[in-house]
Parts: sequence; C-alpha cells; structure tokens
Amino acid sequence: MLAFLHDAGFAAAGETPASTVLTGGVSSDIWKVDLRSGTVCVKRALPRLRVAQLWEAPVERNRYEWRWMQAAARIVPGSAPRVLAHDEAGLFAMEYLDGARFPLWKNELRAGRADAAFARQVGERLARIHAATAGDARIAAEFATDAGFHAIRLEPYLLATAHRHHDVAGQLRSLAERTAATRTALVHGDVSPKNILVGPQGPVFLDAECAWYGDPAFDLAFCLNHLLLKCLWVPGAAPRFMQCFDALAGGYISQYSAAGIEARVASLLPGLLLARIDGKSPVEYVTAEAQKARVRSVARALLLAPPATLAEVRAAWQES
Repeated sequence: MLAFLHDAGFAAAGETPASTVLTGGVSSDIWKVDLRSGTVCVKRALPRLRVAQLWEAPVERNRYEWRWMQAAARIVPGSAPRVLAHDEAGLFAMEYLDGARFPLWKNELRAGRADAAFARQVGERLARIHAATAGDARIAAEFATDAGFHAIRLEPYLLATAHRHHDVAGQLRSLAERTAATRTALVHGDVSPKNILVGPQGPVFLDAECAWYGDPAFDLAFCLNHLLLKCLWVPGAAPRFMQCFDALAGGYISQYSAAGIEARVASLLPGLLLARIDGKSPVEYVTAEAQKARVRSVARALLLAPPATLAEVRAAWQES
C-alpha cells in the first residue's frame, strides 16, 4: 500500500504516513492514510471474502469499482467519492470523506432516523446513472464483468439459496438466469445503506466492487430489500422505513421507468429477501428464529406466486 502511494506521487520520498484500518467490509482491505499532503482512503480487493462460507471473487473487481466511481461522478457530480489513483495490482486511492460530515445511512437507520426525502434522493440518483448508461455500447464493453457478477452476486445470493430451498430452487435459478441475461445499463451491484453516505449535497455511493453492465432492476431490488429487513432490526421505526421504501421506489421510477423494470424488481425482491437469511451473506441483525421464519414465509410465498408490482411486495410484507 505504501509503495502504491509512493509510485502514485501521493507519499513523498521517505514519508511513512500513519494509517488506520477501517472496519466494516468483508471483501476488501481499506485504510485511512494521513499523508503530509492530506488524508486519503486506499482500498484493496481480497480474493476470499471474510464470511463463514467459502466465497471467492476475482480481485479485478477493484478496477471496475474505480471505473464505476468515475462514471457515476460524471453523470451525477458528487454521487461517488473522487478517485485519485489506481494500479493494476488491485489498489486504488480516493478522497477520504469524514464521517462527521458524511454519516453512514445504515447508522442513521439504526438510530431510527429514517428520512423519506433522502431515500427519494437515493432512488433518483441511482436512476439517473442507469438512464444515462442505458443502451451505451461503450459502457457495456467497459463493464463486461459477467463472470465477476456471477461470482459475487448471483452465486452467493440466489444460487446458494436454491441449494437450501428445493421447493423454490427453480424460481431462484430462473431469477439468476434472467438477471444474467438482461444487459441494459450500468449496475452498481451493492446499493445498500452500509454503502451510502448521507452527504451535505445528497447521497454518496461507495463500494462498487460488483459493477456490471446488466439489469438495473438488481440495484433497486437490492436496496429496497434492505429497507424491508431493517423493519426487523428497529421495529419502532418500521412505519418510517416503509415510507422510505415508497419514496426510494418513487424517486427511481420518476427518473427511469424502462419497460418491465418494476415487474423484474418486484419478482427479484423475494429471492433477495430469502438470500439474506439463507445465502452466503446473511444479514447480521436478523438472528431470532421467529424473524427468520417470517422472512422465509413471505419470500417463499412470493417466489411461488411472483408479484408484478412493488405494491404487492409491500402488502405481503406488512401483512406478515
């Protein structure tokens, strides 16, 4: 990491800056580095993720995260950290955003601070990135990361879950196949409250390691899924989380309403719900067996009778 900073010209000759390991991620090493010229954040992708089950992924994803951040910042200035330098060994440097000014959305939600206006901004910014890259052959060629997306998203989420739920295995495999075959826009791949900062000028997206030119429905479904699950984490804020669910979906559709996208989001959501309980990356805050049973019940019913609208998913979740 230090050699990279010297080669990139950020660390002066002989400078050995103080560095702090940043926690929270399972897929990368991340450091805050205090250089004489200022503070930067350095990230390196890991070949094996820090989860209980075996989960390996190509380290080349670091290169595509770098590219996604550049593309997003061009389309919606301020929507991603400013990237500074990259090398082919799998390291890149970006600006460090202080948590005092850029709190993590996940932490805000954990405290019960669920701002529907901010959620709408998340949907709008995400949709603008999708809309600006839809049908772009150059971007499609630049993010032809099908194998990586399969390794990081489709296999550990949908396909791994299919091995544990034989009665809906066909539905989960079909969702994976449909997602893999739909290539229409630039996808972030990990749009989650843990990867979104609440910036002074709006949402800032982090951790685009799963960047892929594919189905934008995945991004919207992935984030909406987290808002549903947060209802189990902070039950007292559940009504406000559902308002955020509506606002985020509404903000997205207002900016990008491609044909069939809501139906794909709605039918994918139950697969992701079940995956966050029984896939390779279960959410850490759903631990009670009664809560897990609730998620399984809703998800399996929706997989067997796929919804066409987000309102149907919302109603099934609230009824449970």
